[in-house]
Amino acid sequence: MKQTLLIYNTLSRSKERFEPMHAPNVGMYVCGPTVYGDPHLGHARPAITFDILFRYLRHLGYKVRYVRNITDVGHLEHDADEGDDKIEKKARLEQLEPMEIAQHYTNRYHDAMNALNVLPPSIEPHATGHIIEQQQLVRQIMENGFAYESNGSVYFDIEAYNKRHRYGILSGRNLENIVNESRALDGVGEKRNQADFALWKKASPEHIMRWPSPWSDGFPGWHCECTAMGRKYLGEEFDIHGGGMDLVFPHHECEIAQAVASQDKPMVKYWMHNNMITINGQKMGKSLGNFITLEQFFKGEHESLEKAYSPMTIRFFILSAHYRGTVDFSNEALKASEKGLERLMSGIADIQRIQPADVSSDNVKTFVSTFRQKCYDAMNDDLQTQILISHLFEACHIINTLLDHKAQINAEDLAELTQTTHIFAFDLLGLRAEHADNNAGREDAFGKVVDMVLSLRAQARENKDWATCDQIRDMLKEAGFEVKDTKDGCIWKLNK
Repeated sequence: MKQTLLIYNTLSRSKERFEPMHAPNVGMYVCGPTVYGDPHLGHARPAITFDILFRYLRHLGYKVRYVRNITDVGHLEHDADEGDDKIEKKARLEQLEPMEIAQHYTNRYHDAMNALNVLPPSIEPHATGHIIEQQQLVRQIMENGFAYESNGSVYFDIEAYNKRHRYGILSGRNLENIVNESRALDGVGEKRNQADFALWKKASPEHIMRWPSPWSDGFPGWHCECTAMGRKYLGEEFDIHGGGMDLVFPHHECEIAQAVASQDKPMVKYWMHNNMITINGQKMGKSLGNFITLEQFFKGEHESLEKAYSPMTIRFFILSAHYRGTVDFSNEALKASEKGLERLMSGIADIQRIQPADVSSDNVKTFVSTFRQKCYDAMNDDLQTQILISHLFEACHIINTLLDHKAQINAEDLAELTQTTHIFAFDLLGLRAEHADNNAGREDAFGKVVDMVLSLRAQARENKDWATCDQIRDMLKEAGFEVKDTKDGCIWKLNK
């Protein structure tokens, strides 16, 4: 059965049926990190959100070109008009080359994404590698009358643009209010209007990262890179542009204006935005100083953390809420995610212990016959991962029922249950059993030793030596192994 994906388009503010421009090819651009610090939990959410979309589109049969940029120049807050480039500032403090800083944190970001099982994008362009494309974009906007030069810098003329188009179409903001608020500021400096944003900035004498241009030795404004690189690798029109909700204004609003001003038509068909991760209701981020790095989560090295949390616990925590809803950090929520993930992984692992019967019980037959489509329905409804997880827990309940011999399942239904569970938990949600990863070289040894001990326990049971039997079970429990007696014999698992 062909699946129909509905996605929430921030531009139309409604769910729309996904129809790619060039089926079966899909162009997808997501704003990546600014690499001037260690990746934190706020970086994990967009990466995981669009990793899910990337995985699912490919699963549906689309050929996806996924572009996720690296911002390694012009790290100025919001409109990139004031302040120091953060990479340059750090480079001066540490007496390093700016690109040394950028490369260091790019590597750290990649390490964190790998730990979270986030697939690499098809293309990962760097802003510093596309200065020519950004200059070309600026020239086109100027030639079309929507930008002006001032003292070697180039600014986007929002009022000129708004006479022919609409600035604020994505965020819903009224330009008149934006302009009036801006006029309340002290002076407009080089700009005709304080609301205008930089396309190219003339570098000050101490600015290290600079490039020659027709206007000055300088650097591109923050908003230019995504428009220029998106067009280079995905064409003048492409399907999906994503990022965090904090980028709707001004970054993505400016991207829309730049695209229309340069080519007289929109570039993106669907805009998708994930919501924020908060701490006590406040956005987590570097600018607020309330962030926790992913490495600190993995090692438990932060005053707000009661313990270390594994990468898969973080991934499960993020996927347990819909991507457009807020997620508030707390140790209680992470502990609940840790337990939920362990229960899910144990349930899936227990499938292999099920012995098929000749026929399936009615309740099992009914569940298996609808299980896969229910999972698809959750994903097709704007990637409702939290509902998908609830369906996977229903499967775990069925698995436990089968192991307790309260129901039975035939070989065909067992194969369907196994395949569906693995597709949605591992292939699409991107979860993985961390215990198996962390003990890759020791798992067989563990199994052999535990099986040997349990054979001694089984012998004690045959001899009705209940004291020895209980002692072995308790000792295994102290060592971290959970032992359970069933009608078919004894089963075990290693707890975290």
